[in-house]
Amino acid sequence: MIAINYSTLRQNMKKYFDSVSDDYETMVITRKENKNVVVISEETYNNLIENAYLTSNQSNYNWLMESKRQLEEGKTVIKD
Repeated sequence: MIAINYSTLRQNMKKYFDSVSDDYETMVITRKENKNVVVISEETYNNLIENAYLTSNQSNYNWLMESKRQLEEGKTVIKD
């Protein structure tokens, strides 16, 4: 995670935005009075929204957790 103040961001905006986009970094822009801002890439944002949607339904969540458990226990089947 990158934490920088607004002035530093302004001086090197392209560099920091490239790091967020290309390296999947999360950037916190620190501001007075704890009014910080978090910057993430569009791809990361879309993944967060999709994950929130998929896990918002209890049935989906249970199915995903069961699938994860099976994978961790090596209970998988390889199909051609």
